[in-house]
Amino acid sequence: MIAERRPLIAANWKMNKTVAEAEDFLAQLLGEVDGLGAEVVVCPPATALAAAIAATRESEVEIAAQTMHFEAGGAYTGEISAPMLIELGAWGVILGHSERRQYFCETDEALAKKLPAALEAGLVPILCVGESEAERDAGETEGVLERQLATDLAAVPEGRLSEVVVAYEPIWAIGTGRTATEEQAQDACAFIRSQLERLGPAAAEAVRILYGGSMKPANAVQLLAQPDIDGGLVGGAALDPGDFAAICRAGSG
Repeated sequence: MIAERRPLIAANWKMNKTVAEAEDFLAQLLGEVDGLGAEVVVCPPATALAAAIAATRESEVEIAAQTMHFEAGGAYTGEISAPMLIELGAWGVILGHSERRQYFCETDEALAKKLPAALEAGLVPILCVGESEAERDAGETEGVLERQLATDLAAVPEGRLSEVVVAYEPIWAIGTGRTATEEQAQDACAFIRSQLERLGPAAAEAVRILYGGSMKPANAVQLLAQPDIDGGLVGGAALDPGDFAAICRAGSG
């Protein structure tokens, strides 16, 4: 990891934690992570966004949403827009998580609209890409990553590519307890960077690439030591403030 890329550790709570639980978690976390070298981001469910933002207002911890629509407003029942997130004070938004792709039919074509909409509003997009177990077993990992990146980032101006965060999340390692080896994770993240160089050579070295796939305190140091892994998008281990703080410390060197 080059010096210009500040490590980023993000907690994806998914559909977990009430407002009270979010406030309790953050009360335990903030004293443990403020002042660390890594940038720390927590991604609560939409119902807890405002409370989480209020709880971290005097902290270095940032708050991001888990999804958003590409339109600023309209007849999209149940959706939330980038301007709404900005009004709340959100720092960024996860886009294209494998669960959004699998369960809610989020397509690369939709993501191609969401990425520029997030950037234009002032949000930092965390774009998730990754292959399924069947695709890995078929030797299609690089093809999947190349297709996802090319389509999802197609409308992002080259001059703004460096503002995007990319999270490599092998689908076969999410919520399964399985984790990619350090070599597998590094190889995939290095390939992602090589594809970013094709899209914007000047920005590719500045883009932070996270690993997301059953990262936990026991494996965080090894994963985060890889040269093209600049942080983590943490799921299960991010539900416990002690475990998440330990990963944040690992990401801070």
